[in-house]
Amino acid sequence: MKLLIQPGDGVQRLVKGIKKAKDRVEIMIFRFDRVEIERALINAVERGVFVHALIAFTNRGGEQNLRKLEKSFLANGITVARTADDLVRYHGKMMIVDRKELYVTGFNFTYLDIERSRSFGVITRNPKLVSEATKLFEADTKRQVYSAGNSKFLVSPVNARKELARFIQGAKKELLIYDPKISDRGMLRLLEERKKAGVDVRIIGCASGKRLAACELKRIRLHTRTIIRDRTQAFLGSQSLRQLELDARREIGMIFRDASGIKQAIRIFEEDWAASAEDRPSPERKRSKVIKKVARAVTKDAALNPVAKKVVKSIRNKTGVKLDRDKLNRAVEGILKNVVEKTAEKAAEETSNMVAKVG
Repeated sequence: MKLLIQPGDGVQRLVKGIKKAKDRVEIMIFRFDRVEIERALINAVERGVFVHALIAFTNRGGEQNLRKLEKSFLANGITVARTADDLVRYHGKMMIVDRKELYVTGFNFTYLDIERSRSFGVITRNPKLVSEATKLFEADTKRQVYSAGNSKFLVSPVNARKELARFIQGAKKELLIYDPKISDRGMLRLLEERKKAGVDVRIIGCASGKRLAACELKRIRLHTRTIIRDRTQAFLGSQSLRQLELDARREIGMIFRDASGIKQAIRIFEEDWAASAEDRPSPERKRSKVIKKVARAVTKDAALNPVAKKVVKSIRNKTGVKLDRDKLNRAVEGILKNVVEKTAEKAAEETSNMVAKVG
């Protein structure tokens, strides 16, 4: 097995796979703008390889480009099929070479996904996985019903929800997750349960609710959907943990155990996590900012001028000493602000302790 890391690996491995094809190339496309891959497919046709492209019936904002791609492919001898419109999207990305080598990617065959986004792909020669991918390609090409036959090959909306739930539930120590949007209630509940059971759950991306902490990927666009479990197994695919991508779209993913690939994915995750953490304010810093903001607001709203005026007048009447009302006003502001900050800080600490006890 080979892990593809984007950005970095680029299109070279994909082009190399097409170039070595002897019999056929079957490719599923959602978005496409890489001329290197298109040229490699055309060259394959010219040397007698059967190239079959299954192109999505639609994508957001790019349907015109898909139809243009179909015409270009057909004009160059590539056999083209279009996915059905029974699902919201056909979002899966994969390629099969000679029915011996399978490429499953989280990235589209585009410049943005490959050169400017964090994403991964997997190349495998596992016969069972290749066979299952071929079965899916044939079913979707012919617009027939696909029935899942391998628990490691995840297809939405067929078996992905069940297998991903089982995958998450099996975590004993750690879950490292890349996901642009975790919002499915069932999946959120499972992640929260694992967290309560002592599993270290770290998310780069976004998670609905407040019980799971997630950090935004900095300095690069996030596109991959990847979960690494206990540093021994990983899921990689096109489906986020959200209801639409689990139940209403064609999404494709894989679960694998390759030690070398997982080690590479962990290294990239830790680098991305560290880089994101550098720009992420600590909880203490966030709390300090909130406390100071509250203190400023309360101090600003307090009726200090009338108070100061009365104090100045009282002192002058009793002692004959003249005081600067503005200076006194600022002194009273400082005292009040200090009192409010300490009160807010104490309240925040008590609230944190209560939450910790309840949790």
